[in-house]
Amino acid sequence: MSEQHESVWKKCLQTIKDNVNPQSFKTWFTPIKPLKLEDKVLTIQVPSQFFYEWLEEHYVALLKKTLEKELGAGSKLEYNVIVDNTGAGNSRPYTVNMPTRNVTHNNKNEMGMPINLSNNIHNPFIIPGLKKLNVDSQLNSNYTFDNFIEGECNRLARSAGYAVANKPGGTAFNPLMIFGGVGLGKTHLVHAIGNRIKELSSTKSVLFVSSERFINQYVDSAKNGNYNDFLHFYQMIDVLIVDDVQFFAKKEKTQEIFFQIFNYLHQNGKQLILTSDRAPKDLKDVDERLLSRFKWGLSADLQNPDFDTRVSILEQKMYQDGIKFAPEVIEYVANKVDSNIRELEGALISLIAQASLNRKEIDLDMTKKMMKNFVKNSSREISIEFIQKLVSDYFGVSVDLMKSKTRKREIVQARQISMFFAKQLTQASLKNIGMYFGGRDHSTVIHACQTVNDLIDTDKKFKSDVDELTKRIKINTY
Repeated sequence: MSEQHESVWKKCLQTIKDNVNPQSFKTWFTPIKPLKLEDKVLTIQVPSQFFYEWLEEHYVALLKKTLEKELGAGSKLEYNVIVDNTGAGNSRPYTVNMPTRNVTHNNKNEMGMPINLSNNIHNPFIIPGLKKLNVDSQLNSNYTFDNFIEGECNRLARSAGYAVANKPGGTAFNPLMIFGGVGLGKTHLVHAIGNRIKELSSTKSVLFVSSERFINQYVDSAKNGNYNDFLHFYQMIDVLIVDDVQFFAKKEKTQEIFFQIFNYLHQNGKQLILTSDRAPKDLKDVDERLLSRFKWGLSADLQNPDFDTRVSILEQKMYQDGIKFAPEVIEYVANKVDSNIRELEGALISLIAQASLNRKEIDLDMTKKMMKNFVKNSSREISIEFIQKLVSDYFGVSVDLMKSKTRKREIVQARQISMFFAKQLTQASLKNIGMYFGGRDHSTVIHACQTVNDLIDTDKKFKSDVDELTKRIKINTY
C-alpha cells in the first residue's frame, strides 16, 4: 500500500477541483505533493511557508471536509514545508501539523557593515549640508489599499502586500518582490504598502527609491567620498522599497553595495520590498548572490486585469472623479481596453474629456466612435519615447544614459538600436531622432542605422536581440 497516499490525494484533488476556480486550483493545489499516509494522517509537501499559510487561511475548511470524505472522521493533514535556509538552494524540510503555525525562521549569513549611528551621516534625500536624518518617505499618498482594486490578476500580490504592511519584517515575505508588465499597478501597490506602514507606525522609517536614483546616489557618493555615509544611511531604514531592480543589471558596483545593504537590513528584521518587470529567475546580468536573496521571500506577479476587475477599476475612478456613465458605456470600454490599467484609465480620461468638450452626456454610440479612434491610435502609433523605454528595459540601461555622452559598449549598442527602430517605425526626421538622443546630429543616426544593419548580418547574438525587440514592439503595439 505504498502508493495509498497518492491515491487518496488524487481523489481529494478531484473534489477540490469542483469547488475552486481553475486558476486557484492550478496555483494552490497542483504544486502539492502527497508524501505518506499513516493512521489517517496524510502528509503533503508544499513549496514554502507562505504557501502553507495561504492554504490555512483560505482553504482549511475545504481541505478538512475533503479529507474526512476520503478517510473518515478523525483524519488529519500535515504539511511538509520546504524552507530555503541558505539562500543558495540548499533546502531542508520541516513538518507543521495543521493548523499549528509556530514556524521557525532561519537566519541568513553574511551580515552587512555595522551601522554607524553618528548624527553626521550624509542624507542623500536632503539638501547637502543639513544634518537631519529624518528622511521624507518619497511615497505618493494617493496610492492606498483602498483604491487598489483587487482581482484574480493581483490577489496574491495584494494579500501578501497587506500582510507585510501590517507586520513589516515579521512575515515570511521578506523580501517581497512584485513583478509584472507596464501599467499593471506595481508602483501603486508598493506605495500602498508604504503608506499603510506609515499609518500604523509613525516611528518606522519608510523609504521609496527608484533603482535609477539609487544608482545615481551611489555614483555621487563614490565620487564625493561619501561612500560610507551612503551605506550607513540606507542601513538605518526600517522599510526599504526599491522600484525597477531590473536596472541593476550589469551595474556590478551598485549590486555589491545593495547586496551589503540587503544583508544588513534582512539580518536586523527590516523589511525589503522590490519591484521588477520580470520574475527573479528571468533577470539577466545580476549577481547570483543577489538573485538568491531576491528569492528568499515571496515573488508575486501582477497580470492583466480580467473583465470584472477592469469594470471595477473604471467604476472606482468615476466615483473618485464624481462622474457617472451608463453601465453599457463602462462595459464597452472595459471590453475594448484589456492591455493594462494605465491604458484603461487613459481611455476613461479621454471619455471624460469628450463629455466636457461636447457638453452633453456620453451615450454608447458616442463611446463607440471615441473608442474607435482611441484604440486605433494606441495600437498603431509608435513614439520614440516608447522605443527608448522598451529598449532600455530590455538591456537594463536607463534612458538618461542612452542620451548621455558615454561611449560604453552596452550603452552605445542600446542607443544605436533605439535609433534604428525610431527610423524604421516612426515618421520622425533624422534630425528629430538625433534630438531625442542628447541632441546628436543626423549623421550619427545614419551611422547607427548602418551599424545595426551590419551587425544583424554578422552577429547572431545581436540579430537575436533585434528580433526579440521587434517581437516585443509588435506585441505592445498590437
